[in-house]
Amino acid sequence: MGSQTILVTGAAGFLGSHLCDVLLAEGYTVLGVDNLATGKMANLEHLSTDSRFRFMEQDICLGFDPGKVDYVFNLASPASPVDYTRLGIETLQVGSAGTLNTLELARKYGAGYLHASTSECYGDPEVHPQVETYWGNVNPIGPRSVYDEAKRFSEAAVMAYHRYHGVNTHLVRIFNTYGPRLQANDGRVISNFMIQALRGEPLTIYGDGSQTRSFCYVSDLIDGIVRLSRSEEHLPVNIGNPTEWTIAECAKEVLAVTGSRSEIAYKALPQDDPTRRRPDITRAQTLLGWEPKIQLREGLERSLEYFRLSVSVTA
Repeated sequence: MGSQTILVTGAAGFLGSHLCDVLLAEGYTVLGVDNLATGKMANLEHLSTDSRFRFMEQDICLGFDPGKVDYVFNLASPASPVDYTRLGIETLQVGSAGTLNTLELARKYGAGYLHASTSECYGDPEVHPQVETYWGNVNPIGPRSVYDEAKRFSEAAVMAYHRYHGVNTHLVRIFNTYGPRLQANDGRVISNFMIQALRGEPLTIYGDGSQTRSFCYVSDLIDGIVRLSRSEEHLPVNIGNPTEWTIAECAKEVLAVTGSRSEIAYKALPQDDPTRRRPDITRAQTLLGWEPKIQLREGLERSLEYFRLSVSVTA
């Protein structure tokens, strides 16, 4: 196991850095790749003295060859609305050229491959909860399309490399995930609420707060990803927490955990914002023996210190 080298793209990001931690703890040699467009070296600082970890600053949209690797986890992409709106063209590039380049590496070295896809492939779903066989309801030309369609193209590319080249591929559709290292300014529900609550600012709810999300704590998500990478399943698998919360309920949980007296501020709902989001995790339970262990209150408590530090750093 120790002789196996695993490539993680997007390694300096929220999920990528947690995945590196788990793989190193299991004894693998890890090569982390990131162009730092949205990733932060601070997320990897604690690995700087680990001899089995190497970091390469690299844009995966440009051809690169790090040498033989045994497995590729492709997590490279802006993932928050703030980032993929700001970096729309780059998001399309990493979901197309970047995915194809990393698939080509897996093909060349006979490596396994896992691509981090997203619940956004379902768009604003007309099927609830979302099952992997649902093709989605996505606006291909709306403001969110740079992310949604990049991820959908990536899924097609991954399946093509499996069908035409026999690459041992895996596809995970990730639902809302949170925890330490989530960017404080990334515009996602949990980070927005936690930072606003800790600053004593009003919690911003878009729309009337009745839209739903399902929040998965990061350690549960990474566990599901690692299990999927070792499975024989090549079709997409949802990994997320099936407990559904309205945005308004989530705001109340954040206020309870932080002890904040912040009020609620309502703003207009952004275009194409999904009204419902909840994974059907039957396939993950059946194929991987996986289900989340940490519910929202506990996960927020585990994240509190990280967000407190984020507030003090930016104060």
